[in-house]
Amino acid sequence: MVEISEEQKEIKEGQRQVREKFEAIESQYDQLRKETNQIMHQSVNTQIRLALMFQILKARENHDSDTAAKLTSALRELIARENQQRSVSSNQG
Repeated sequence: MVEISEEQKEIKEGQRQVREKFEAIESQYDQLRKETNQIMHQSVNTQIRLALMFQILKARENHDSDTAAKLTSALRELIARENQQRSVSSNQG
C-alpha cells in the first residue's frame, strides 16, 4: 500500500513537472510569436519607406518637384507616425 502511494506521488510530481515545462514552452512560443510579428511589421514599414525614397529620387530625376515634395511629406508623416507608435509601445512595455 505504501509502495502504491509513493508511486502515485512520483506520478503526480512528474505530471507537475511536465505541466511546468509545457507552460514555459508555451510562454516562449508566445514571446517568439510577438517578436516575429514585430519584425514583420518593421520589415513592411522599411519596404514602404524605401519605396517612397525611390519614388522621390525618380521624381527629382524627372525634375518633378511637386511630386517629390508630396512624397517627401508623406515619408515624413510615415516616419513621425512610426516614431509615435514606438513611443507609445515603449511606454506600455
